[in-house]
Amino acid sequence: MPDNDLAPLPRDFYARPTLVVARDVLGKTLVHRSAEGLTAGIIVEAEAYVSAIDPAAHGYRGLTARVRSMFGPPGHAYVYRSHGIHFCLNLVTEREGEAAAVLLRALQPTEGIALMRARRGERIADRDLCRGPGRLCQALGVTLMHDGADLVTPDPGSLWVAQTPNFALETPIATSPRIGISRAADWLWRFYIPGNPYVSARPA
Repeated sequence: MPDNDLAPLPRDFYARPTLVVARDVLGKTLVHRSAEGLTAGIIVEAEAYVSAIDPAAHGYRGLTARVRSMFGPPGHAYVYRSHGIHFCLNLVTEREGEAAAVLLRALQPTEGIALMRARRGERIADRDLCRGPGRLCQALGVTLMHDGADLVTPDPGSLWVAQTPNFALETPIATSPRIGISRAADWLWRFYIPGNPYVSARPA
C-alpha cells in the first residue's frame, strides 16, 4: 500500500471538468511502485483532452478498443503507444462515457532517480529523465500494462497520484497551445509551471 504521506488522491479529484483537473494536478506527485523499486516525481506539465468537443482527443470519433479506458470511470489510467515507440500516460476525468483525460507531459523527479536513469540511460541528466510524455513513462516504467489501472485504489506495485508534501506553487500556472497536434492546435489547453526546468520544450 502507498505510504501515508503519498496516499492516492480521491476519485472526486478526477470527476471534475478536465481543464480544472489539468490545472490542479500540477504540483501533485505521480508515484509508481514496482518490483524494481519506487519512482516518483512532481507533475509540472499536463494537457487536457475532451472528446465531446476536441478533434485532437483520441475518443473524438467514438469508442474503439484502443481508447476504451478513456471512456471509463474517472480516476483510472489511459495509456497508449505513440508512433509505435513511446507510451503516454493520461488520467481519466469527468463522468464515465465522456472520454476525457489529462495527458501528463513532464515530471520533476523526486524518488528513485537512480532507477529512472537505469531505465533511460546512465548519461541522462536529471532534467531530461521525465521531460516529455514518452520519457516520463520510460523513467517510471509505465507501459500498456497500466492501461485502465485504478489510480485511486491501486494494487501493490501499481500507479497513483498523491499530494506533494510541503510543496507550494510559487508562480501562477501558465497556459499555451498543446504540443504535437494539428487539430485544435491553438487551444490553450496545455498547463505548466513557468520557469520550472523540467517542463518540456515550449511550442513554436
